[in-house]
Amino acid sequence: MTITASQEAFLRAFHAEHPAVTAETLGRGRASDGRSSYELLCDRVAGCRRVLDLGCGDGLLLELLAQGDRRELAGLDLSPQSLALARRRAALSGARLEEGRAQALPFATDSFDACVSHMALMLMGEIEQVVAEVARVLSPGGVLACVLGGGAFGGEAYDRFLGLLRETIEEVSVSQRIPALGDRRTRSREGLDEVLVPAGFAAVDWETVPIDLSGPVEQVWAAVSGLYDLGPLDGAAVGRLRDAFFAEVRDMTTSEGTIPCAFKVHIATARLR
Repeated sequence: MTITASQEAFLRAFHAEHPAVTAETLGRGRASDGRSSYELLCDRVAGCRRVLDLGCGDGLLLELLAQGDRRELAGLDLSPQSLALARRRAALSGARLEEGRAQALPFATDSFDACVSHMALMLMGEIEQVVAEVARVLSPGGVLACVLGGGAFGGEAYDRFLGLLRETIEEVSVSQRIPALGDRRTRSREGLDEVLVPAGFAAVDWETVPIDLSGPVEQVWAAVSGLYDLGPLDGAAVGRLRDAFFAEVRDMTTSEGTIPCAFKVHIATARLR
């Protein structure tokens, strides 16, 4: 099995059990202006009529896009379980939702004015082929807009969780560790330019935005434990991690019972020349 096939097999299995995990984890998070990362991404393709969502999951982003101007919408995802949830959204009754791989898009050349991707591009292998396919289905001047994970803010709950998670993973067998996902170049502006510019895109516009996930400890745990890293862990390991997290953040709890938790995202936008 190739590295990419191994990655995709893991992602399919994970989303079979957790088909709406990204929307459940980040859908309630808010930037300082009160909008979610999904809503911020919608802004990047305002005015674009034909939009493809790459790694559309349960369809939350497409549903938001459907609320604006009349659009032709399409979505692609590896997970049939996630797509089944997307197809239940009434707003997407006219959208074309396809199960497939980003490395071989089932869409005609020049089909879209924009391609969006929320926390998905960074998980994809064979990234040059993915980008070549995106460039093929976009019309000249089309926009690629992505939300990419940017990690934790120092000292808050997510930062502490990641430290505990690293300790947990070091203690378990190799069979309980996920394969390395995606291409590291998609995690930085310079790296993304290295991938996109040769495919015909202009230099990336890059913005880093903090997303607030604060709330009661159970709610924060539900958000931070939606990471792929927990997928292969057995119940005992997850239980130990949960207990350690609750103990670790006890001193951070406010008088209102809230745990401060913030997550950074990068919003990257590039136009096809």
